Amino acid sequence: MSDLVNRIQQDLIVAMKAQDTLRLSTLRMVKTALKLQEVERRGALDDATALQVLQRLCKQRLDSIEQFEQGNRKDLADKERAELKFIEAYMPPAVDDAAIQAAIDEVVTELGATGPKQMGAVMGKVMARFKGQTIDGKRVQALVGERLKG
Repeated sequence: MSDLVNRIQQDLIVAMKAQDTLRLSTLRMVKTALKLQEVERRGALDDATALQVLQRLCKQRLDSIEQFEQGNRKDLADKERAELKFIEAYMPPAVDDAAIQAAIDEVVTELGATGPKQMGAVMGKVMARFKGQTIDGKRVQALVGERLKG
């Protein structure tokens, strides 16, 4: 079992003892998602795979927040934000824009990309460079779009 999965299990026990209902429900949901991935893989998860599951859960929360805000459901959006905060506590620090921009410049030079038609290829290579790290795909898309536009 990975260190990350163990840490989540320990924090779940602490939340249970403290009767912190929101943290407890969030950690149970995280643990369930990790267990599902474990069953799919038919083996214990390593930290990299566990991080991928957490990244997927974060993306789901961000999408839900956006949908709830569009539907004027501030209460549900706030709940999703709280869950997101708990999940992000287990994620490595986010990659900063300077590192993303440097990677984009390298990939654009490497591929010889000149316009928006190569955006998919550039995005794929940039995202691959940051695999296992916390990175916002929408932010990368915006930066790649700016770079290839001008």
